[in-house]
Amino acid sequence: RFYEELLSQGILKPLTAPVEGMVVREGSCNYVAPQGISSVVKYYLKQSGADVSYEQHVTHISLRDGKWEVSRKVGPPEQFDVVILTMPVPQILQLQGDIVNLINESQKQQLECVSYSSRYALGLFYEAGTGLAVPWAAQYIADNPCIRFISIDNKKRNIESPEIGPSVVVHTTVTFGSEHLDSDPAVVQELILGHLQRIVPSLPKPSSIKCQKWRYSQVTRAVPNCPGHMILHTQPLLICGGDGFTRSNFDGCIESAVSLAEAVKPHL
Repeated sequence: RFYEELLSQGILKPLTAPVEGMVVREGSCNYVAPQGISSVVKYYLKQSGADVSYEQHVTHISLRDGKWEVSRKVGPPEQFDVVILTMPVPQILQLQGDIVNLINESQKQQLECVSYSSRYALGLFYEAGTGLAVPWAAQYIADNPCIRFISIDNKKRNIESPEIGPSVVVHTTVTFGSEHLDSDPAVVQELILGHLQRIVPSLPKPSSIKCQKWRYSQVTRAVPNCPGHMILHTQPLLICGGDGFTRSNFDGCIESAVSLAEAVKPHL
């Protein structure tokens, strides 16, 4: 039903652009979000009617008079009846306060089992009207030590327009990401650009470039034997979920979200 709703709203569309080297599993369908994957999140946040605060770096979670007191890097602490954590699992384990003692030994061992791959993503942005002479919309690279995936992003999303400049997105291999996780981003950017130039020598010089470190890219090992969430404390409710409790694709995220919603309902 989630796919049907997102397709009917035009937030998802079937992937029709040519993607070279993609492994197509029998019976599976591939979709693209024309306005970017964040449009899916924005759609559900709008549906919820929630008042959303961005750029809040949570540091401590503690019990105060039957409520959760949540502290952040900037600003005063706030109190909540229910806390749901969906950040990468290592970041849950980094939180300070009473939460440290509330996670029991068995849960801690399960959470410590979770692992993620790390990658870099590089974005190349061009002025409107720039031509990119490549025959594909995206390509998986099998034999390069640095680059795993290249996408002409507007072409992949099927939103080519004379008013919007094209953009290229590059994802590195897992090995390259782990080897350069703590390297100088400027050095990493030049390494990726060097490999990209050899793979696609026809690419023109972009008007701007953004290099993004993706420390927690995809879950390589999820919490074992998990229903999609983990309850850390019942009254008041402290619960965690996300792809670290299922798997790193849209189905995995939805599966965890549904299980979280069912677990939270009795506490509302």
